[in-house]
Amino acid sequence: MKPKYVLLVAALTFWPFSAAFAGETALNSGDTAWMMISTALVMMMTPAGLALFYGGMSRNKNLLNTFAMTFVAYCLGSVIWMVWGYTLAFGPDHAGMIGGLGHLFMAGIGVDDLTGTIPTLVFVLFQMTFAAITAALVLGSIVDRMKFSAWIVFTVLWMTVIYCPIAHWVWGGGWMAKIGALDFAGGNVVHINAGVAALVLCLVLGKRIGYGREAMFPSSITLTALGAALLWFGWFGFNAGSRMAADGVAGSAFLVTNTSAAMGALTWMFVEWKVNKKPTVLGIASGAVAGLVAITPAAGFVNLSGALIIGTGAGVIGFYGVTLLKRKLNYDDSLDVFGVHGMCGIWGALATGLFADPAITEGASGLFYGNPKQLWIQFVSIVATALFTAIGTFLVLMVTKTVTHGIRVSAEDEIEGLDSAVHGERAFEIS
Repeated sequence: MKPKYVLLVAALTFWPFSAAFAGETALNSGDTAWMMISTALVMMMTPAGLALFYGGMSRNKNLLNTFAMTFVAYCLGSVIWMVWGYTLAFGPDHAGMIGGLGHLFMAGIGVDDLTGTIPTLVFVLFQMTFAAITAALVLGSIVDRMKFSAWIVFTVLWMTVIYCPIAHWVWGGGWMAKIGALDFAGGNVVHINAGVAALVLCLVLGKRIGYGREAMFPSSITLTALGAALLWFGWFGFNAGSRMAADGVAGSAFLVTNTSAAMGALTWMFVEWKVNKKPTVLGIASGAVAGLVAITPAAGFVNLSGALIIGTGAGVIGFYGVTLLKRKLNYDDSLDVFGVHGMCGIWGALATGLFADPAITEGASGLFYGNPKQLWIQFVSIVATALFTAIGTFLVLMVTKTVTHGIRVSAEDEIEGLDSAVHGERAFEIS
């Protein structure tokens, strides 16, 4: 073979590795394709999965209002994130607390810029879907009784001053990341955050008219079950996508996500069957979501055994969180956001400190793999998130109340139903 052809073959053989040898990061088309798919999956979770899941549990007269609030949360999140949310969460770190303003309106981010092996713009969009669904999760605690205008103002303020700082603490190089807190896909950032905020909201707004005295039947368990299935499907993008690469850890996260969801559904079903003598479809669907919530912070860190335990624990904690705990504390969390997302998010974050396996992700090990310090770090991160969210959410609500001249609908509108009173529509035509 002629020398020039030998050189050509050698160049073609070793060129793909040259960037790695030079210490550079190159775009990976496989990772990019996977992350675009994951982004689409997580996007579907809010205006489709969550809207159906929450809408089906709402009363007939408030189903469309629940859909509207979910849709609006996603739309607001889409705009806020691109204009100022992303830079607050992922901009240059300031004292471990918040990101800088260098990326307002996506300034300084071009089509060729990379985050890891994927375009930064894809990373931005993926993170936007997390911000949007976190805000939307909160609304489950106050369906039937919050003013639509107040919800809009609250969402804008809450995403800005609560969600963005916590996202920065954990994923943007903030203080939680620096102390080594493990949160693969949103135990603190999404679920504990949303669950605690939801609890504050329902406590401030007060109970629904007739709560505890009259039956408040869901409009459609069928819609809720369908919503749960869509959430489960989208959660593969939520958790496995959080690896930011199409590799073995993403595959492991995919596997443990499905396993924990299945164990959560089965455990809730059997516990409910034992306690209430009936295995309800609502219970099975809620158990699956509880299992998904609990595995979220742990997905890229735990093995199959850990997932089985986490899912089982979520089924038990979720069931008693929406029954016993709610009765004992006597609060009206309409769709049990705190019981499922708050309580199971806390369990998942603690369980990560127990079951993180360094064979899955190097450097991430929990108590049962020789690192008891990790459990304490997880506990600190949970307490800090809960305190910041509780105090901050209350303050945001007080500002919202001032801006919108009240946050609760009138008694007349609440009795009539918000579909008709607010939107002038009906979800179902009843002859």
